[in-house]
Amino acid sequence: MSHQKIIQPLPQYAHAPILLLMIGLLMLQPFSTDLYLASLPSLATVFSVPASTVQLTLSLFVIGFGGAQLIVGPLSDRFGRRPVLLWGLALYVSASVLCAIAPSIELLIFARFLQSLGCCSATIIARAIVRDAYEPVDSMRVIARASTWLALAPLGGPILGSYLQVAFGWRAAFVALSFVSSSLLLLVILRMPETNAHKNPRATELAGLMANYRLVLGSREFWAYALPGAISYGSIFAFISGSSLVLIRVLHVPTEWFGYCFAFAVSGYLGGTIVCRRLLPRFGADGTLGIGSALSFASGAIFLAGALLGFAHWSLLLGAMFLTMGAHGINYPVSQSGSVTPFPQQAGTAAGLMGALYMLAALAVGTVVGATFNGTLLPLALTACALGASLFASVRLIHTRSRELAR
Repeated sequence: MSHQKIIQPLPQYAHAPILLLMIGLLMLQPFSTDLYLASLPSLATVFSVPASTVQLTLSLFVIGFGGAQLIVGPLSDRFGRRPVLLWGLALYVSASVLCAIAPSIELLIFARFLQSLGCCSATIIARAIVRDAYEPVDSMRVIARASTWLALAPLGGPILGSYLQVAFGWRAAFVALSFVSSSLLLLVILRMPETNAHKNPRATELAGLMANYRLVLGSREFWAYALPGAISYGSIFAFISGSSLVLIRVLHVPTEWFGYCFAFAVSGYLGGTIVCRRLLPRFGADGTLGIGSALSFASGAIFLAGALLGFAHWSLLLGAMFLTMGAHGINYPVSQSGSVTPFPQQAGTAAGLMGALYMLAALAVGTVVGATFNGTLLPLALTACALGASLFASVRLIHTRSRELAR
């Protein structure tokens, strides 16, 4: 019989150490992508490969991260959050070391895939902890509060990564990730209790797994929040995957400045999470998501209009990134909580399916951005505008239909 402490559902913002650890775990994903963004152009030169090959270090990470969520979630529903998290972080540490010493682009791509599997456990477990430890009424505010702190990772990551690239080369980013993940692993060993008070022994059985998948995927409540959230994530991933190539190669921004440019854009996400916390009490989840989707659409439209008018300047790209990430800061907490809250017994499975949907959107967007890059702003602007329009339409159609059915 396990002697691990179980956390019961708690009132708002109780167990601050758990909230802080959750923030650290969630930060691992943006650190994993943002810390080496400034190194992407250099990787193409060092390994003498095209930009599309270098993009695989992002695309394979996304594929691994997305696919693993379908497994990690149910595993944590059955065996608990703590053991799955420990094994995942151990894998992440090992993969980060392998990335740092990789002698070829092929091994780096493979190591990034392994890294994504470990990173997935941190993100999924952190999301499930919110459902385990907080009442549904509190969960959106908890996620919004965590997201505000989470913005520090994409704010500081590109700046640190730019200096690491200039001073030490691309391997330094993965050395830093090894250190960060080792620290998180130690904290989990010392401080992380088990939060899953409703372990499901059938969660990983094929019949039980399929039943949980059908329950979640068949729920209109799940899609009402998960689909807009996935499109919103795809909109920021367009900039994550394409901004370094456009800023450095097309707009000729110095590499050491890239981190500051990206940090400015990500400050929009930080502001968005703060705005979200103010909007939720006044407009509710649906109204807040509507505001965020409208802002994303406006951002993409402005970016495309500027590109079509021939305004090829770094300020246009940074403005579009700032507004799009601000919109995601509004959309993300609502989508995260709204997708998982209806499923107290399947929180890990719901979080995994939601995350897989996010990564599917990111994979599609990253592939499009890499394949359409032609040395101009236009392909990225077209992608951003299309995603903004899709997000706006999905929120309007799904939530209007839900209100009609509720009458």
